[in-house]
Amino acid sequence: MSGGVDSSVVAALLKKEGHEVVGIHLRLYKDEGDDKSHWLDRSCCKIGLARHVTKQLEIELHVFDIQDDFRDHVILNFKEEYQKGRTPNPCVRCNEHIKFGTLIHKARELGADALATGHYAKVFFDYFNQQYQLLKPTDPSKDQTYFLYRLKQEQLRYILFPLAHKEKKEIYQIAENLDFPYEDVLESQEVCFVNQGDYRSFLKEETPCQAPGGQFVSPSGKVLGEHEGIPFYTIGQRKGLGVALGKRQFVIQIDSGANQIVLGDEADLYQKEMLVGDLSWVSGKTPANQAAVTVKIRYRFKEAAATILPVSGGKIRVLFDQPQKGAAPGQSAVFYQDDLVLGGGVIE
Repeated sequence: MSGGVDSSVVAALLKKEGHEVVGIHLRLYKDEGDDKSHWLDRSCCKIGLARHVTKQLEIELHVFDIQDDFRDHVILNFKEEYQKGRTPNPCVRCNEHIKFGTLIHKARELGADALATGHYAKVFFDYFNQQYQLLKPTDPSKDQTYFLYRLKQEQLRYILFPLAHKEKKEIYQIAENLDFPYEDVLESQEVCFVNQGDYRSFLKEETPCQAPGGQFVSPSGKVLGEHEGIPFYTIGQRKGLGVALGKRQFVIQIDSGANQIVLGDEADLYQKEMLVGDLSWVSGKTPANQAAVTVKIRYRFKEAAATILPVSGGKIRVLFDQPQKGAAPGQSAVFYQDDLVLGGGVIE
């Protein structure tokens, strides 16, 4: 029970179906206080709304403070990745370690048979292969499988996604019919713990004096200007560079070892292949041979046709049918075959 409209509607649907329902709310980042907590905060966890909805549904709400866990697994990784010149994906980390790690453990401690969440995805048991599958939801505009690709078989057996076959407009209608205050809830932002300004402000506050300035250089090594520090730039960035070069330039490479950021033309952002490591497969088995797939390299990214090929070191080489723009080290690459999520890894 994050306090968002999706998990609130899930609780209502399950209770209506006759299940014994209890709510769990996780305090992830900074103590939000009690019911007077600001409901319009764009964070993904709003305890004030969670208390309101569970009271209205007459179900128990258990609150667990796991801020230390969240900082260790998500926030520290977020900071470290940016300091290395990589672009982290905190939602993937949170789902793997917190929402489907710690949260499942807490649910099992309470004696629950299943954990239900408001994610838009499908879980299907394939009786022929005797394994669980992760699939895209009915509403493609709300597909969250990109953030869930690291789920394992032992987790999927306990998970329910009651919104798998519903569209967002249905959820709002259900919430309105139940008199939930859904209009007070804004959509959660991707980086839930960065509530004010942008991630750069957060990093400057969290990592003072640990990001020395350096040089902007061209692909040939020509010095173009000075940058403010490796963590404050991402692949594909065009705005806020602070250098005037007479033409549009983009961050095309970040070299943390040399403390240099390479600027180039938009065409330089297109790549025909990439290497992916830190792999996770829904089936638990790494493909033995090359396979035709579609690949997502960012959440808001149209899947691209590609061939994946296992290579040494437990990594995957991705060969795109057509060059793709802006693959950023640190981000996740997720592999699909039609609606089936095969798994994915971290772009190297």
